Amino acid sequence: MNFNIAATKSNLIKTKKTLSLSREGYELLDEKRRILLQELTTVIDSVDRNQQQVDDALSRAYKAVDRATVRAGGDRIHSLSISVDIKSRLAITSRRVMGVSVPVINVDIQDKPPYYSLHEVDLSVDDAVREFKELLSLLAVLAEKKITLLRLAQEARKTIRKVNALEKVYIPYYSDTFKYIGDRLDEESRDSFSMLKLIKKEKTRQ
Repeated sequence: MNFNIAATKSNLIKTKKTLSLSREGYELLDEKRRILLQELTTVIDSVDRNQQQVDDALSRAYKAVDRATVRAGGDRIHSLSISVDIKSRLAITSRRVMGVSVPVINVDIQDKPPYYSLHEVDLSVDDAVREFKELLSLLAVLAEKKITLLRLAQEARKTIRKVNALEKVYIPYYSDTFKYIGDRLDEESRDSFSMLKLIKKEKTRQ
């Protein structure tokens, strides 16, 4: 390896300091990488569970609509859907995981039952309304987990790149540079010592 650096004591001190900082940075980033990967594993498991819950809830909700449609008729269900007064409001805040901002999503469902005359409506309609209300909450949780997963994955990729750069490029380079400067200074010291011995020997002869 070619070193474009003067073999001086000041450069030796600077290189030693840079090497020390690089190693400290590597340890911190490597620890961050491990924590992020652990967190990612946990979030992936949560996403899988939440996705299954959403899929099941969707299936139940559409089956409930199908039952209500069969019993009450499509036109009746359509007119009832207009009378259902349900509003949902999302409240999005954030928290930090290893320096990464991830969302916290809460859904507030506001409704004003009864939406229609109960004695004129089959219970299957109520079932469909209830299923879709539950589905909204599950979708909010799934959205929160998926966004968290994406952001943590992006941060993990960046951290892994930095760890690899320190481990495979910077730390080896500064280690070799430190050794090179140290070896050159030792060699110069030996040369100087030998030169002093020769000078002293010549003076003794005189």
